[in-house]
Amino acid sequence: MRELLVVGMGPGHPDQITVQAVQALNRADVFFRMDKGDAKSGLNAARDEILRRHVTRPTYRVVDIPEPPRDRSPSLNDGGYLGAVRDWHEARSELIARAIETELGQDGVGAFLVWGDPSVYDSMLRVVDRVLALGTVCFDYAVIPGVTSVQALAAAHRIPLNRTGEPIHITPARKIAGGLPAGLDSAVVMLDRGFTAAGFDEPGLSVYWGAYLSTPDEILISGPLADVAAQITQTRARLRERHGWIMDTYLLRRDAKPATGGHAKPATGGHAKPATGDRETTG
Repeated sequence: MRELLVVGMGPGHPDQITVQAVQALNRADVFFRMDKGDAKSGLNAARDEILRRHVTRPTYRVVDIPEPPRDRSPSLNDGGYLGAVRDWHEARSELIARAIETELGQDGVGAFLVWGDPSVYDSMLRVVDRVLALGTVCFDYAVIPGVTSVQALAAAHRIPLNRTGEPIHITPARKIAGGLPAGLDSAVVMLDRGFTAAGFDEPGLSVYWGAYLSTPDEILISGPLADVAAQITQTRARLRERHGWIMDTYLLRRDAKPATGGHAKPATGGHAKPATGDRETTG
């Protein structure tokens, strides 16, 4: 029976591939990848470097699957958003099923390299289930975990994701569009089409932001949100224009108040660490 491996590749740095993932990659006959076009060719370049660095068997093949269009209208409400994602997943499933059926032998091993860890990037796992549900091709599959951009963000800023006794909360940006909810003092924000937090007017918020984490293009900015929001917004726009795509995430945190009460203690002055090694300072 065919076998499919869903391998977490981390944020893109070849050194963040686990030993288990390397072993899995060296079992694969065919690597499938979704072709997102020239604007996102850097994503495939990262995958190619991982294969070049870690796969020793010379006979593997890479099969590109065209990425179907997806409605990303910012006006979509929750119901419309879920419907758009469902349609996108259905289209992806049909293309992937066809590729597996035509490109992978009956006893072959195929693999998808997915960003971060499949437990966070749930799209591929949902699509794999849909492919099986179509009934046009049969296979077994395994999931190999990887480093997440959330872990890379915390490591780069040298911070924990929560304070003592607090939960860790990871959310898409659209779920906090109205601000950080009451009672939630730390949140990792992902899948932000812009920089949603720039519109927050709540005092006493700090942000730890990172783009292209764990890659040579990594850039970090942190500090009081009010002081660095404009800088993050401008930097993000500049990077997207330069690279044609951007992957970023950030931690929002309410500043801790002293146990005796009183004013919130602000974070230390904001700073950015560009990929060039030069340092910008603000505030």
